[in-house]
Amino acid sequence: MNIRIRKAAVDDLDAIFEIENIVYPEHHWSKDSYEKELTNNLAHYGCAVNSDNKIIGHYGFWQIFEEAHITTIEVLPEYRKQKVGTALMIDIIEECYRQMIKYITLEVRESNISAISLYDKFGFSTIGVRKKYYQDNDENALIFFTENIWYDKFKLNYNKVKKEYEESIK
Repeated sequence: MNIRIRKAAVDDLDAIFEIENIVYPEHHWSKDSYEKELTNNLAHYGCAVNSDNKIIGHYGFWQIFEEAHITTIEVLPEYRKQKVGTALMIDIIEECYRQMIKYITLEVRESNISAISLYDKFGFSTIGVRKKYYQDNDENALIFFTENIWYDKFKLNYNKVKKEYEESIK
């Protein structure tokens, strides 16, 4: 599948919000929250689009000094296991390099095995647990963090993952 990642714009709000409603039908961000995020100077948002120019996933992160805090990564269910999440993570990391960010962090549900696997692949480590973090079911969140993304160890792994991804989509 041909996936292109581009910067999200306010015109993408309806599609982003539709994905949010599908992925998190009961407890999700409001449309107003997304609109504020898309115009926030500290926030970076990207969209994954398919060959029909349909938005099939998106991400967002906040830049706080030398750190990126990923606030959301979502992929439409019918496009999962097709490397959309990998493409989004690559774009996040590339944007972090452009912004001179050193560290990336996020929270993820303990039960979200596919997301945990994605973060592991990119070299994230679990550094803690937020007890009863998710309001819909009191599930714990794992706190993930990268080492400095400019360090050779991280860059070597990242470049390997990126190369494997690029070869898989040829």
